[in-house]
Amino acid sequence: MLDDFLVRAALAGVGVAIAAAPLGCFVVWRRMAYFGEATAHAAILGVALALAFSLPVLPMVLVAALVMASAVSGLTGRGYGMDTALGVLAHTALAAGLVAVTLLADVRLDLMSFLFGDILAISRGDLGVIWGGAAVVLALTLWRWSPLLTATLNPDLARASGIDPRREQFGLTLALALVVAVAIKVVGILLITALLVIPAAAARPLVRTPEAMALVAAGIGAISALGGLWAAYHFDTPTGPSIVCVTAVIFAATTLTGALRRRR
Repeated sequence: MLDDFLVRAALAGVGVAIAAAPLGCFVVWRRMAYFGEATAHAAILGVALALAFSLPVLPMVLVAALVMASAVSGLTGRGYGMDTALGVLAHTALAAGLVAVTLLADVRLDLMSFLFGDILAISRGDLGVIWGGAAVVLALTLWRWSPLLTATLNPDLARASGIDPRREQFGLTLALALVVAVAIKVVGILLITALLVIPAAAARPLVRTPEAMALVAAGIGAISALGGLWAAYHFDTPTGPSIVCVTAVIFAATTLTGALRRRR
């Protein structure tokens, strides 16, 4: 079954959607959309470093994302606003990564596949990495769900309960970095934030509890991945952007549904 490239692509898309959904809920609740984008932009620098030193891509992307998170925290603590720190570092990392990739004269690289994804070229090895990373992210999220939710909703209550909000923030950052690393081939560096934020935002008008929001967001992400693949196959459109467009259509539909419910 895995010899069919469409089957591999579908499994990869669903795997990334399931891993990104619960994290996307925290990104929405914490208003961290720009932070997720900065982490994704740092990934291209990690890719360049991995190719330059002949190292595995996944660990270098994780390192680059964690360095980005540490740099943002450091600048924010020195008097800069969070939006300013993210704006400076996100675009610096993206520009530096693009420049570094072009300087790798001995490496033949399809840069567009990293920026916008190349889900149809997913191999069995890539599929193993994606589902392995998704399993780690889901296990980490389930393990820290209650403390992370408490730290998100009320940091003061979290401290009173013996929960360190900074530790939970670091765990969330690590999970975001892992999702970015495994999602590069599916939707690419420039679009991974959309797969984090839009399904969670689309699920919000339909649910009443955080757990339900995470589950519905996972379903919306999986439907978007499969719908985007179908659209790309039938209309010959780029697959990564097609997935995001399907997600945006679902978001518009759920937003309209929520508005109609409030009127009634």
